[in-house]
Amino acid sequence: MLKGILAISGQPGLFKMIAEAKNSIIVESLLNGKRMPAYSTAKISSLEDIAIYTDTTEVSLKDVFKSIAEKEESKAIEKIPSGNDLKAYFAEIMPDYDRDRVYTSDMKKIVQWYNLLQKSDLLNFDEEENPEENKEGDKA
Repeated sequence: MLKGILAISGQPGLFKMIAEAKNSIIVESLLNGKRMPAYSTAKISSLEDIAIYTDTTEVSLKDVFKSIAEKEESKAIEKIPSGNDLKAYFAEIMPDYDRDRVYTSDMKKIVQWYNLLQKSDLLNFDEEENPEENKEGDKA
């Protein structure tokens, strides 16, 4: 679901990886569909690798998005909360999130990413039910 979806520091929105070039990757913006090169000097994060701290462990971003989707009935969030409202919202979707290490700015970014992925129709939780079965079959 989040494979190939990237966040690039200093760039708004999210990007889908399209191709690899000699010294960069070609990405397409989910905001406006424009393609551009992203170089190794940019801080590029794959959403697949991002996790949120909880009091006991870390929760993958996919699972956080799934909790939001369940709360929002798989719709985009109409009004993005801010400040204490955002903290209360996060406490509803992730009651045990680490209040010392998850900042309001992180929460806002997660909600914005959720909305962007929802509007781009890239949040399909059904396709990931048994990903290990497919991986094991490919390795043989």
